[in-house]
Order: sequence, then structure tokens, then C-alpha cells
Amino acid sequence: MSADVARLRAWSPDLALGGAVLLLGLVEASRAKPWWEDWWDLALVVLGTATAVGLSRRAPGVAVGLVWVVCLLQLASDTRVLLVQAAIAVVLFGAARWGSPVVVAVSGLSIPLGAATVVLFGASEVYDALARFIDYNSIINSAYRFGTTWQLAAAVLAVLLLGSPWLAGLALRFVSRAEQSRVSQVAAEEDAARAVQESEQAREIARLREEQARMARDVHDVVGHSLAVILAQAESAQYVTDPDAEVLAEKLRGTMATIATSARTSLQDVRQVLTTTQSTAPAGRQGGLDSLVDGVRSSGHEVVSTVVGRPQPLPPELETVAYRVLQEMLTNAIKHGRRDTPVTVERHWEGELRLEVRNGVATTPATDSATTDETQPLSAAVEDGAPPHAASPGQGIDGMRRRLEAVGGRLDVRRRDEAGGPTFTATAWVPVRGGA
Repeated sequence: MSADVARLRAWSPDLALGGAVLLLGLVEASRAKPWWEDWWDLALVVLGTATAVGLSRRAPGVAVGLVWVVCLLQLASDTRVLLVQAAIAVVLFGAARWGSPVVVAVSGLSIPLGAATVVLFGASEVYDALARFIDYNSIINSAYRFGTTWQLAAAVLAVLLLGSPWLAGLALRFVSRAEQSRVSQVAAEEDAARAVQESEQAREIARLREEQARMARDVHDVVGHSLAVILAQAESAQYVTDPDAEVLAEKLRGTMATIATSARTSLQDVRQVLTTTQSTAPAGRQGGLDSLVDGVRSSGHEVVSTVVGRPQPLPPELETVAYRVLQEMLTNAIKHGRRDTPVTVERHWEGELRLEVRNGVATTPATDSATTDETQPLSAAVEDGAPPHAASPGQGIDGMRRRLEAVGGRLDVRRRDEAGGPTFTATAWVPVRGGA
């Protein structure tokens, strides 16, 4: 029901205008010819004109066609011209204002054709209609003094009278389109600005998430390594024996000192991660890598460290990556490796820094029955019984891989079956781009 009411409200101005034309036309027709003298021809002209006026905004093409039908039938039946037909100007205005390009062109061509038709075929009827209000006899007689070309002047005048509303409608059409274009441009600019803002917000969110992920990886690496060293020291302290009480006390003090040093270093690193936006390797360049190896060795693990090639200085971001990756490798070796086999650490400088950490794997029923290839990747090794830490997609291996990929490096984690027992090897390649 609301849709019908809205439709009626939209049509109400057109219906009111058409009704007014119909009422005025019927009044004029009744005054021109009494109804008992068969004035239905005039009534049909009035009805057609009023209908065309009512459709001039909603269906301008139909309105223009209806006007032509009424006028041609009027000329064919020799029906007199009515003043109410001046409302055709409304139809021309509507055709230019709301019509399609075809309707605009047709209505524009109708103006000179209509003027010529009125002057050549219906001039007398027009004069008769206007004679009731204006004395045109003297005007016509004066016009004939200049010859018979007065019809041309009348046609031009008719074109001006009919063309004025058409031009007015066309002007409003262009003004409306210009306004719509301006509004569309403003809306497009607002959409573009909104898109830019949303893009900036998305980038900022992505940056914050990356910072959170980086911080989580750093904290994981720092705390995990420190706790692994502390745990190894605490476990080894349980088995420290010596008949000499002073020697035993000295060994225990050394173990406690190592634990305290590891905890203090871890605390400093965590503070540094939480207070800076870009982490840097503690202890500085190669000294930082060496300190990691020394820390694991001091925890009681046997570490075999080898450096091949000439070490090169690394840029700060690559230095940080190398430090954190080696830190995580050593943490995994301490947590999951065998205590009775040495941890092998190799650093190869061959155009790029290759870090490799190998450690023995504790034998389990799963590994006893496994048959793995020496070049088996991590995904396959997990299925054949690799250590639990190799299968973890969390901050450990996944964090190392993300760090390396961010600087163009790569990571390979494998389990190998060797004569002395299964071993676990983690190898990282860090590009060298010439540091300061």
C-alpha cells in the first residue's frame, strides 16, 4: 500500500497539471461551440492535449507522439484550433528536459515543422481563436501591405514561441547533468579518499601484527634459549660430586653463576626486545655468535665449533637474524639432543653465511623402526618419527624460517640415520650483503 501511495504522490504534479489543462480546455470548447452542436471533436482535442501534458515528465516520448496525432487529426477533420493547445509548450519543455536523446531530437525537429503546419494550414483557425481577445484584422491588413511573405515572419515567430520552452528544458537538462557530474565526482573523490584511508589502516594493522609476531619470536628465542641453558645447568648440578667439600662448593658456585648469568642476559635481551622497535644482536657481530656457543658449552654440553672461511661483518638486520637463528638451533639441540653426544656447530663463509647445527637424537621405539633417507626433509622426517620439536609449527622452526625468508635466506631441517645413531641437522643460509 505504501508503494501505491508513493507512486500516486510522484504522479500528483503531472495529474494536477493535466487536469488543469483539461478543465480549461473543456470550458473553452463549451464556449466555442454549444455541447448540443456536436462539440465532441473539440473535447477530444482537449483530452489529447491534457493527456500529453500529464505525460510530459514521465513519458515525454509518448507525449510528443500524442501531440502530433492530435494535431494531424485536427487538421484532417478541419477542427478549429483552441487556445488551450498552447500547453503544447509544456510538452516540448518536458521532452527537452527529461526525454531520451532521440526524443530531444524529435521534439526539436517538431518545432519548425509544427510552426510551418500551423501557418500554412491552420492560420485562419489560430486567428479565429485569438480574434475573440485581440483585433487581428488591422494587423493582418497591415502585414499584407508588405506582400505575402508575412507567413514566413509568422512561422519564425511560431518557432520562437514553441522553441523557447524547448530551449529552457534543454538548458535545465545540461545544468542538471552538470550538477550530477559534480556530485558524482565528489562522491568518487570521497570514495578514493576512504579507500586510501582504509589502505593505510590495513597497512598499519599489518605492520603492528608483524611487529607483534617479531616480538613474539624474539621473546621466544631469548627465553627459550636461556631456560634451556638454565635447565641443563640445574640438571647437571644434581650429579656434581666430589669428596672435597671446597671443590664441590666451587663447582656448585660455578653452576649457579652460569645460571645467574644466563638469567641476567635473558632478562636484558627481553627488556631490549620490549623497548625497541628493531632488535639488534647482543654482544655485537661475531662476538654474539661466539657467546651463544660459549653459553651452551658452559651449561655442560660438549660443543664442537668450526669456522670455515673468512668471517665478514654483517649489516645489523642480518646480524640479528644470524644470532636469533643460531640461538634457536642451539636451544633445540639442548632440549631435544642427547647429552652423551657433542653438539656440532659449523659456520661456513662461502659467499654467504651457512650455519649448521647437528646433534644426536635420543633413540625411541618410533625411531628404531624408522627408515629415513639422508636427504629426507622435515615433513617426511616427522612422519617417520623425528623429534617432537621438528614437527612443531610454532615459534621455533617456523620462526627461524620466517626470519630467514624475510632477508632472502632459507632453512633446511633434516633427520639422518648414521652409523652412530640418528642425528638431527638444522642448516640456515644467511645472505651476506657487505656490512659496515
